[in-house]
Amino acid sequence: MSEKTLELKILTPDALIYESGEVSSVTLPTESGEITVLPLHIPLISRLKTGQIKVVKGGETLALAVSSGVLEVQKGSKVIILAERSEMAHLIDIDRAEEAYRRAKEIKERIKDDEDIDDAKVSAAIEKELNRIRVGTKWQKGGRV
Repeated sequence: MSEKTLELKILTPDALIYESGEVSSVTLPTESGEITVLPLHIPLISRLKTGQIKVVKGGETLALAVSSGVLEVQKGSKVIILAERSEMAHLIDIDRAEEAYRRAKEIKERIKDDEDIDDAKVSAAIEKELNRIRVGTKWQKGGRV
């Protein structure tokens, strides 16, 4: 790894989603706003919110959908993302995401009468699936930054 690149790891509780030592930049949605991490960035820890991660490597841009998590930028241009859920945009099954979104919206409509269902969890599920649909659709149709 040179001073002109980042070492990036994106992990979820289930898997290593992405790993590379030759990344030019990574743009992420933090709770304080979108940030771009470049080589030699100062150490940082930040909470992530649901959104899109953009990774630039060798002039190409790779997109991932991400649900909440934590970003850690370490000395030596190492970036670690611990995400609740993350997946490559080109691998998102949009039909499945749309179906999950519809189901979550139906549940949200029903919870008005059912106090046993956690409104915050249903709202978070709706946000996650809507994000998957947006990111997957944009990148699978050849969208660019």
